[in-house]
Parts: sequence; structure tokens; C-alpha cells
Amino acid sequence: MFYFPAEYFLQVYSLPLIAEVRFQKDYFSEYPEQIRVGSGGTAVSYTRKPGYYAIHYNQPKTVASGAVLQLNDGAMSTTGYAYAVFPGEPNQSEQGTLSPIYTLQPNGSLAVPTGLVFIRFAEGVDVESQREVINQAGYEVAQSLDYAPHAAWLRAQSGNIVDAIAGIPQLEAIPKVENIEPQMLMEKGLRLGH
Repeated sequence: MFYFPAEYFLQVYSLPLIAEVRFQKDYFSEYPEQIRVGSGGTAVSYTRKPGYYAIHYNQPKTVASGAVLQLNDGAMSTTGYAYAVFPGEPNQSEQGTLSPIYTLQPNGSLAVPTGLVFIRFAEGVDVESQREVINQAGYEVAQSLDYAPHAAWLRAQSGNIVDAIAGIPQLEAIPKVENIEPQMLMEKGLRLGH
């Protein structure tokens, strides 16, 4: 029979030290996990996609190295921004506005929120007559549409993308609103109905 000192036994058969597990902070936790707009057969749903982020560059011709997708690079830009989608998590040294990436359901196309929200009132109700209730909901008119006086692009008064998305229910509650939808940029050809 062999006898081993207890100290030796503990050293040989002890489990290795386990590194401390730290959960990564959800950089975009203030953004909703899901954005659902419209109703019935016209309802659209976007789901936040972890592991990706977008940088909004205020210079439309910016070319971003390392991007998996680049959108709105100057041609027909309604926002004046270029958008680049990157894998991973952003770091504090990123220059430009950051936003999460969403995927359009059910096809999974990557979508970047711009901070603009489209509003359309019933025919005969022009946006100008509704400016006060739009302001009370926390938005301002960013761009009027000459060809459609009952529709406009809005932005949150704070200028923050998260506020533009979070306030959609307040806009939907305005009487005579027929459609509200956040502007979500996607690759050409991947939009609904194409």
C-alpha cells in the first residue's frame, strides 16, 4: 500500500484555475432588440444583430477598409452620410456616429438605421398642419416632400438614432397617420418587394 502526503494529492488532483469569465458589454443595449412597423400584410420586422456595427461617416465618399458592407456612398444620398458595416464590437476610438445593425425578417438582409423616420398622413392631411403634434412626439421635420405634402422625413429632436427608433409608437399614435417606417439602408436589390 502506498501513502501519499495529502498536500501532494491536492496538488496533483486539483482542478486548474479557471479564468474569470467577463461578459462583454452590449454596446447597443439602449436600442430595441426588435423593430416592428406597419400592420397586417404590410408589417415589417427588423431584429438587432449582435456581432456587427455601423459607422456613419459625414463624408459621403469615405471608403472604409475592413468593412463587410458599404452603403450610400454619395450617389443619391438623402442623409449626406456614408455607412460602413463592420464585424465585431466597436471600440472607443471609432470616429463617426455608431449604430447597431438590424436584419430584415425573414430574409436576414443587413439593415443600417439612419435616424430618419418616414411619416405619411391620410390623403388631404398635410405635414405642415401636423407640425405641432410631430414636435410634441419628440420629432422635427427633416425633409418635406414637394410631391407628397402629406408625407415627410422626420428626425428625433435630440438628433440621436436610438431616440428616432424608440419614439415610433408616439408617432403611430398621432391621429390620421397611415404609415411610419424608420429609414433602414440595405444592399441594393435586397429591399422588400424585390
